[in-house]
Amino acid sequence: MINILPRRFISQPAFLNPEKLLTLRIESLRMKKWLVVIFIVISGAAFTRVLDLIPFELVHIPPSPQRLGGDSAKGYQYLTTGDYVKGGIPFSVFVMGMGKDSRNYLHREGKNEKLSHEYTAINAGNGEVLVAPNCLQCHAQVMDDQLYMGLGNSLIDFTQNEKLNIRNLKKVEAWLKLTAPKKYEASRSFIEITKAIGPYLSTEVRGVNAADRLAALLAAHRDPVTFKWIDTPALEIPQQLIPTDVPAWWLLKKKNAMFYNGFGRGDFGKFLMASNLLTVNDTSESREVDSHMPDVLAYIYSLQAPKFPGPIDEALAAEGKVLFDGNCSKCHGTYGDSISYPNLLVPQHIIKTDSLLFTSNYSNPQFVEWFNNSWFTKGDHPAKLEPYAGYIAPPLDGIWITAPYLHNGSVPDLESLLNSKLRPQYWSRDFDQPQYNHNNPGWAYKRHDKPGKKNIYNTDLPGYSNKGHYFGDKLTDKERKALIGYLKTL
Repeated sequence: MINILPRRFISQPAFLNPEKLLTLRIESLRMKKWLVVIFIVISGAAFTRVLDLIPFELVHIPPSPQRLGGDSAKGYQYLTTGDYVKGGIPFSVFVMGMGKDSRNYLHREGKNEKLSHEYTAINAGNGEVLVAPNCLQCHAQVMDDQLYMGLGNSLIDFTQNEKLNIRNLKKVEAWLKLTAPKKYEASRSFIEITKAIGPYLSTEVRGVNAADRLAALLAAHRDPVTFKWIDTPALEIPQQLIPTDVPAWWLLKKKNAMFYNGFGRGDFGKFLMASNLLTVNDTSESREVDSHMPDVLAYIYSLQAPKFPGPIDEALAAEGKVLFDGNCSKCHGTYGDSISYPNLLVPQHIIKTDSLLFTSNYSNPQFVEWFNNSWFTKGDHPAKLEPYAGYIAPPLDGIWITAPYLHNGSVPDLESLLNSKLRPQYWSRDFDQPQYNHNNPGWAYKRHDKPGKKNIYNTDLPGYSNKGHYFGDKLTDKERKALIGYLKTL
């Protein structure tokens, strides 16, 4: 038993001495008062610290120096054929398991001609040819049999049973060791890393991205200064996987910061090359990849939002423009003849969307600390992470094609984005034969009465909420129709 009273209070039983009983009561009351005072002081200090983290006004993000002047053609070539991911599966094994892809959207040659746009054939140090994942797994999407470069891939599937995939990978590993030791040696590091992180990348529903979890896993397994692989994670990895929807690349040219919460500051190239962490051996390889980033950035900056493919009601769009300029442009910028973008961070009490993405930077600061003490923050072109309690209001160029909406892809179309009462609690879309609605831009979807399989988006799950961004609720149905008509023109 632990005594919390001063020693003099227990030197003699108080009930034997009325004077001591009175003294005990008086001093006990004094102690309670002091405890109350101390509690108020501590609580006040804690509340002040919380207030320091909670912004109450819109915050402008200042620009950071970027490495401009790169060659966009070289950037495209590097993105589609480069070896920024240094490891992979032997080409022959990959084709045996996945088959050849005859579509060749990228018009590549050689072995890449036979691969999906999401993969690249690279040469290993021992002469073997490997197949590596590339950036277009997340940053390109096929729609109506056309590949849209820079469009976030909202058809991706992270719900597959990764444990089952790892078992299959182990079988491939054993087979390579036995029959093709040279191929095994070329792919060994990729296989080992995939076995370590694969089981932790499964999302609750299909169509959302696990990039934030992948970044956390790689940080936990990499020395921040040397990038050497660490078998046992050096950082605690949260149990919760936080989903995101991938933003379009063509928006980046307007932005002063990267990511939904605007915490990616400084040199964009350092963030664009982060996938190199998957298989990098040391920072000498990172420096080589980093040397290509001005070209990659030039290519990304050259991308333009695709034009709406259907007819535009010009009179309706003109009405919508008036509504947009009066209600939306303060945060999302202006378009047409007078282009502007304010780069504003919007605090949570205003935007009210799912907070799990930005709060994770405070509840798990170890990853922000890892990055801000890493190789990425060194040299002539440093980057850094600056957490914020809210989200950036993005540019809206090409918004007609970027469904689903909100940072977690929880809203299927523009109409329900602008009228929160229409948002489905549980909804699904056809991933095998995707149907996009051009009249009301967004995915053709089906409502459900209850959650179900992985193909049903469940907005009850932590991180998957469709709440917030209620600004369109005050508009009439006619005004919302006009606003959507204008958004088609962006």
